[in-house]
Amino acid sequence: MQAGGTLSSAAAKKKAMFQQKINTEGEGKAAYTVKKPTDALLSTAEAIRKSHPHNLAAKFTTPDYFNSLTEPQQKEFMQIVSSGINNPDSTMGCYAMKPTDYDTYKPFFSKVLAGYHNVAEDAKHVNTWDLSTVDGLPEGGTLNLFELGLPPTSMRVRVGRNLADFPLPGAMHEYQRKAMETKMTAAFQNLIANEKFGGAYYSLTPGHPNEIDDDKYNELIKAHIMFKNMANDSFLVDAGIAKHWPHGRGCYVSEDKQVIVWVGEEDHLRIMCMKKGAILNQVFDRLKEVLDTIESIDGINFAVSPDYGCVTSCPTNLGTGMRASVLMQLPRLTADGTDKKAKAVCKPLGLGVRGLGGEHTPIGPDGTCDISPTSRFIITEAQIIKALYDGIKLLKEKEDA
Repeated sequence: MQAGGTLSSAAAKKKAMFQQKINTEGEGKAAYTVKKPTDALLSTAEAIRKSHPHNLAAKFTTPDYFNSLTEPQQKEFMQIVSSGINNPDSTMGCYAMKPTDYDTYKPFFSKVLAGYHNVAEDAKHVNTWDLSTVDGLPEGGTLNLFELGLPPTSMRVRVGRNLADFPLPGAMHEYQRKAMETKMTAAFQNLIANEKFGGAYYSLTPGHPNEIDDDKYNELIKAHIMFKNMANDSFLVDAGIAKHWPHGRGCYVSEDKQVIVWVGEEDHLRIMCMKKGAILNQVFDRLKEVLDTIESIDGINFAVSPDYGCVTSCPTNLGTGMRASVLMQLPRLTADGTDKKAKAVCKPLGLGVRGLGGEHTPIGPDGTCDISPTSRFIITEAQIIKALYDGIKLLKEKEDA
């Protein structure tokens, strides 16, 4: 190994051998043509285990497990760990390629999930949005941030969902991406026709009836409504998730701009509700209503694992697929211009801190941070929103102190 934890030239050559040739030809072809011997995968994974021990995909890509798989499964498994092998600095390093992968490759994923989420390998996930199942709710069950001393603030709850009848984004052909978007375009008509939602669907796919031009796309990007070009993310590129950009991509936006559904990003769907206010229940309950409305549409079935809950491409989101957050001003904890103190305070509270633009972005000049519970798996949706409320309460006390 070279100094600084980088791969040696020999290991780098083996990593290069691991690169997968993307086959963009027509229907019926394999999503990838693997052009490396399997020992390159195993030796590269071994090198990464030494240089980047936090890379969970490499850590559990062992000869014993890999050699226990059939040859077709080995090819599928190479796709699953491709991102982590090609990006040694990954933490998770793997993405599911089919809705059934978490069950098919359970001996691998159970270890990855235990390592990331700090749960038992045989842990089983349970989903429930029922707040009455959570202890310690305020009287009346209302999670009111005004009572914690916060001003009106930006509240946001999102979930990732995938359709059961398509491969996950990392293994999709272009025609499948377009077919999935076409299916969802028809489904969104139910939301558009509903007076509670209304709005419109905007497609990035060339030739789609709802295709938008570059000016509209940039306008939606600036408004934080549409997602950016995924081809700039090496993790998503190496996982195959960014393939065929911009085909099969777009977003639905409600009339009041408080409901957004991304189509064709890291998951088939990223469904989110946002609102500036103080009652967390409002965005939580509306998101559930949106999910119920979409799932009630004939032909729409979300992928669910019997042991792991809602299926997502990345194991970090598995279970609930949920992230609940608020923008919160922490001028004292961020007085040095960084979020280091805020993160130190938030970590024991089970909270994550991000900048205004998401992960790896700076905090606001007034100390505004994005605060959210870090747990997604082996926790219910109701527990997540309550954890956000409790965490904000404790964080406000720390800031005031």
